[in-house]
Amino acid sequence: MKQINYIFFLILGALTISCGDSYLEPAPTSGITSANFYKNATEVETAIINMYDGIQGRNSTDSDDNHGVMYEFYLTEMRSDNTKTKSSEGEAAEFENYRVTPNNGIITDYYSSFYNVIARANVVLENLDVVTDAGTKASFEAEAKFIRAYAYFNLVRLYGDIPLIDKTISPLDKEVQFTRVATSTVYSLIESDLTNAVAGLDNKYRTRASKAAAQALLAKVYLTEGKYAEAKGLLESVMSSGYSLESNFKDIFYNEDNSEVIFAIGYVSDLSSDSQNFSGEWLNAVGRTTGVNYVTAEAKAALDASGGNRAKYSYRQDAKQNQFDQVVKYLPDGDETLGIAPTSSNPNLAGNDWIVLRYADVLLMYTEAIMAGGAETTDAAAIASFQAVRNRAGLTDQVTVVTKADLLEERRVELAFENHRFFDLVRFNEAENVLSKYSSDNGYSFSSTALLLPIPQREINLSKGLLTQNPGY
Repeated sequence: MKQINYIFFLILGALTISCGDSYLEPAPTSGITSANFYKNATEVETAIINMYDGIQGRNSTDSDDNHGVMYEFYLTEMRSDNTKTKSSEGEAAEFENYRVTPNNGIITDYYSSFYNVIARANVVLENLDVVTDAGTKASFEAEAKFIRAYAYFNLVRLYGDIPLIDKTISPLDKEVQFTRVATSTVYSLIESDLTNAVAGLDNKYRTRASKAAAQALLAKVYLTEGKYAEAKGLLESVMSSGYSLESNFKDIFYNEDNSEVIFAIGYVSDLSSDSQNFSGEWLNAVGRTTGVNYVTAEAKAALDASGGNRAKYSYRQDAKQNQFDQVVKYLPDGDETLGIAPTSSNPNLAGNDWIVLRYADVLLMYTEAIMAGGAETTDAAAIASFQAVRNRAGLTDQVTVVTKADLLEERRVELAFENHRFFDLVRFNEAENVLSKYSSDNGYSFSSTALLLPIPQREINLSKGLLTQNPGY
């Protein structure tokens, strides 16, 4: 669960780096700045907590707020073949039909949110000298670098070449905040930050950075880059760190801080400053006229065919409009027939933590690392890892060979609606094949340019020509 909200300190100190109406707003509202606020380790830790507040986002329906990870499903699941809107209306429908425009407020919000998180991490890193204990200083540095790498990894996969800001900047540093750099340069910073994080963290936390979270995230970075041997070693380290699969699939999502969770974004029920509304949004419960993140026929068919006991805890029929199916993971108001208790008194103030990394993902990445881009494997360790995930799902027939298609499908049904599907399709080099067919079958408009989102037009306008647009937009 999330700790107390420290947004106050951000307003006073973290964003001395604002520039007009850019994503680096707001400017300081008093004489206190990051240069004179942070005097000791306790105060720097408020900036640490503030990074997680940025990822958590603001629980509101106000378009002027940053919503952090709460909007991520639009950019990932709804751009895959997993989810859609109920009525193909509004900005949300741009994601399902692959017609996202540079003026889409959701992509602008996400871009702004995660650069805001990066800014908060940079504030921590530039105030470490006031921390006198060497161990505390090293762990704070590692934690901030983990968060910065996590934010950049999401941004670079979604937007491609992006500005690289690795320090606090002034309003005059327009070239830094509006000049796109090559993805390879961004990945170099991500690798460096996560390597530092691995060295400086332990496994004390599940809703803050940990050594295992840094190892697992760096392994996913390496898999994305095709560095399979490096990924394999990191994943083996995570697999020997005491994490394990939950015996009951449902408990992953409704027994928080369980043995399978490696890193999650914490939320607190019924507290407006620390709750989330995305899980209520999926139930059409927050005042929207169109439902979002509803399950596609294709995802439902995949779960029915190979989900095992995961299917009933992944989707359910909409009780009011039974031609539609809803996501079951993270239900805020419970489901008596599934044995799921409500997590809050108000679905708009849900406390369900958002799981970023869990052990099943690690096991399947381990199989992927051993396959090393190949079409199939009979390697015993790869099969054992793959089989463990299937066994938990009740699919206990012994596997003797794992193909690339098998692994991609297993990741789909195991990690359904957890914002992995789109990235998996891209990483497996199957995005164009799968999404072209899905688009054609459903009358959508997928093209290869849709694999990257447009750079928000607001940022391009603010840059006065410095920031360029992705092709096709």
